[in-house]
Parts: sequence; C-alpha cells; structure tokens
Amino acid sequence: MSNNVVDYLQRLTLSELFKGMGVTGRYLFEPKITVQYPEEKTPLSHRFRGHHALRRYPNGEERCIACKLCEAVCPALAITIEAEPRADGSRRTTRYDVDMYKCIFCGFCEEACPVDAIVETSKFEYHGEIRGDLVMTKEKLLAIGDELEASIAANRALDAPYR
Repeated sequence: MSNNVVDYLQRLTLSELFKGMGVTGRYLFEPKITVQYPEEKTPLSHRFRGHHALRRYPNGEERCIACKLCEAVCPALAITIEAEPRADGSRRTTRYDVDMYKCIFCGFCEEACPVDAIVETSKFEYHGEIRGDLVMTKEKLLAIGDELEASIAANRALDAPYR
C-alpha cells in the first residue's frame, strides 16, 4: 500500500484521536500533582533568579563601586547607573536603577559584578500597582538586600565551590 492510502485510512478511522484519548484515560486515575499555590509552595533552586537586590558589607557600607560593568553587560539596557567620587577618592553610585519592565532576568549583571553587589534573589512575588512601581531605585534595592541578606548569603555559600 502506498503512504497516501495508509494516511487516508488512519484519518478515516480516527486512530490518532483514540491514541490521544488513551493517554488521557491512562492518567485520569493517577494521583494529581496540582499545587494549591498561595498556601503550598514548591521548592526553589538556590540558583533561581528573581527580584534584584543591592548588598552591603557587614560594616553597613554599600558594596557597589560604580564600575558600571552590570550596566554595560545588560542586554535589555535595564540598568542605569550614575556615580560621583567621594571625599576619600573612591567612587560610589548616586543613582542605581533597574527597570523591571525591561529586565529579562538573564543574570549577566550578577556575573559581571566584581564585588558581588548586585544579586538576583529568590523573591518572585512582587508587583506594581502604578506606573513606575517596577523601576527599582537604589534605595529600594538596598532595602530588599537588607531584608534578604541572610538568604542571599546562604545561597552564595551553596555556590561557593563553583565560583
């Protein structure tokens, strides 16, 4: 028989439909794996890339040295940095914005940072209610970093052998 005749017979007998119904029937009585999201949460990998945060040193000084590598490496152009020299000669940021509307969560900013200042946390539950809420300023990023420093440090310790 030629392929055309076989194809015609398969379409006529609806064999593909019955194959699909067989798969559905096979899983119909299996235990369900649905997670009731707000009450139950699935475990996240320690390498999950969520909300951004700026970190501080243990003495309270911000880590960012305004090298602008994260801004240069960002493929979405979501990071904006402005800096000025301080009285002691070091550079620090005056403006550090991450536009979460543009961000693609690639993690390049985190990899490019020489002092581990910008990180992506495991926080994924956030939203914006008005225009501009998801443009993260330096103050917002530092507040998130202060809030989540313990979990950030724990995740960094898990990755230590790979760095």
